[in-house]
Amino acid sequence: MTSSDPEAVSASAYREAMAQIASAVHLVTTDGPGGRAGVTATSVCSVSDGPPTLLVCLNRGSSAYPAFLRNGVLCINTLTAAQEGLSADFAGRVPQAERFAEPAWGTLQTGAPVLAGALVSFDCRIVDRHEVGTHDVLICTVEALAEISGADSLLYAGRHYRVLPREGSKGG
Repeated sequence: MTSSDPEAVSASAYREAMAQIASAVHLVTTDGPGGRAGVTATSVCSVSDGPPTLLVCLNRGSSAYPAFLRNGVLCINTLTAAQEGLSADFAGRVPQAERFAEPAWGTLQTGAPVLAGALVSFDCRIVDRHEVGTHDVLICTVEALAEISGADSLLYAGRHYRVLPREGSKGG
């Protein structure tokens, strides 16, 4: 049975449906006048390659949100399968002040924290923001890329972490 009435779709039913979709896992980080902060996110999407642009959705109720807004920069660090523990840390398992304790962090052009060994990191400047429900959709131009690691990818689907082995890998 399906419904064409958008009011008939409850928030919980929508969350359950979205939980079935496999998504890459990212640590979205920022630093600057608003402070250093980071969150785990799966709602990241390419917008354009001319100029290179991504979007990321952040909950305005997050304790980290004001730092992103004030700093105007962020880095989207896509996690490898070996970095699963960091996902839980940045999702709230550890306090914001402790999230950057380990492993190694660097910076590229914007000064936002770049995770050493990430699958790939997109160093971005926030160029537009749209309020949609509880979240902001941040439109970000990519100013620099970190080296692509070639490791197995970390995915999240069905409320569990999954591994997508790189081509020729025996991971799983």
